[in-house]
Amino acid sequence: MKYIIAVVLIAAIGGSLFGYDQGVVSGALSFFSVHFKMTQAEIGFVSGVLALGAMLGCLIAGWMSDHAGRKPVMITAGALFTLSSLLLALSPSVSYLVAGRILSGIAIGMASTIVPLYISEVAPARIRGTLVSANQLAFAIGMTTVYIVNALIANLNISSWNIQFGWRFMFGSGVVPAIIFFVLTPFIPESPRFLFKRGKSDKALKILTRMNGEATAEEESKAIQDQLHHENKGLIRELFKPGVRFALLIALLAAAFQQLTGTIAVGYYAPIIFQKTGIGTNASLIETIGIGVVKIIFVAIFMVYIDKLGRKKLLTWGAFLMAAALLALALIFSVGKFNMLMNILIMVGVLAHTAFYELSWGGGAWVIISEVFPTSIRGRAQSLSSLTMFLASYFVSQGFPMMLNGIGATWTFVIFAGFCLIMMWFAARVLPETNGKTLEQIQSDFTHKNAKQVTVTKEGVTK
Repeated sequence: MKYIIAVVLIAAIGGSLFGYDQGVVSGALSFFSVHFKMTQAEIGFVSGVLALGAMLGCLIAGWMSDHAGRKPVMITAGALFTLSSLLLALSPSVSYLVAGRILSGIAIGMASTIVPLYISEVAPARIRGTLVSANQLAFAIGMTTVYIVNALIANLNISSWNIQFGWRFMFGSGVVPAIIFFVLTPFIPESPRFLFKRGKSDKALKILTRMNGEATAEEESKAIQDQLHHENKGLIRELFKPGVRFALLIALLAAAFQQLTGTIAVGYYAPIIFQKTGIGTNASLIETIGIGVVKIIFVAIFMVYIDKLGRKKLLTWGAFLMAAALLALALIFSVGKFNMLMNILIMVGVLAHTAFYELSWGGGAWVIISEVFPTSIRGRAQSLSSLTMFLASYFVSQGFPMMLNGIGATWTFVIFAGFCLIMMWFAARVLPETNGKTLEQIQSDFTHKNAKQVTVTKEGVTK
């Protein structure tokens, strides 16, 4: 168990870098935009180009992981995280900032695709949900850490120094965790499932034995090799096999739904909400660190219960409770009078929505996506799911301000609550329970054309 935890912790550093790089711009933006005298169009492009780079990174990670292995993708991501942090910190112009953000986005796309996939392939079935969720916990820790680093740099120096140098130190601080990830990743084992796929059975069996014990390793080894024997080699052909089509649908919907939870909407409004409570000029800092702490706490709780309660129950109730929080926020904003009591209720609603998100879809979507695909195409299929997630995030982040201006905050929150109710139905009626099963058992449930094949009926999913 100590060995498993050590391997997962090293891999999860990639998740922390995802959070670190995604969060660092929130503190640096107000300084480098003044330093370079940037227009609003340039600011928007520098902020949004990260998602475009991440989409490219997803595709690279999928192809590379199925051809070269899972470890090389993580090592490459670590190198790109390091290079992008240095490039951003030393940028002499906006063009270099854009290049740095694209590199950072590629690294994020690669890490977000490969880390949960790798952990799912090395983790014992009984605790796979908990260990895959470590990636989401690392993401929350990375984002909260960079919020604190940004705050320290900004508040310990005068504004003119921050405009000249402070933002460079914010970006440059990312070099430290990036180098740690790059240096430690070569010491963890390659995914045993990838090694079996490449015909390196002896090496794969040794890794499985160290992870699961001799008896379980022998049994799992036979199941993996049998599954690989029946899989096709072509990506397109494999994706459209009976059962795998359903797995792809499940993964793509889970990826898109994670971004339709309203988490971007709540995050967008949070600084304004906290300022209305009278916190003052440090409202944004308190909000970001406060929400980051809430994320860490509730991801940790999610990790405890994901393998005890199962995926369906957590995702169903999480979606319902997020819908309730969003409807409560919509009701409060419809009143339009912001006294101290109303502001406190809004803060409670914001933090409740964040908590319910991290207790369910925040990490749950990644767990589901990492479990449902056959070994031969898992890397590329997961990259399509990650690509869908970033694409949905991009459109939601671009469309949300237009929704606010067009229909107002109340109806915007109502619409996202509606998405959450659809997600509740999806989790309760369509999503198969994968808790406690090996990856090969899950794939068998999806792909076998016998009594175990998964079908959708009016009553839900049956086998």
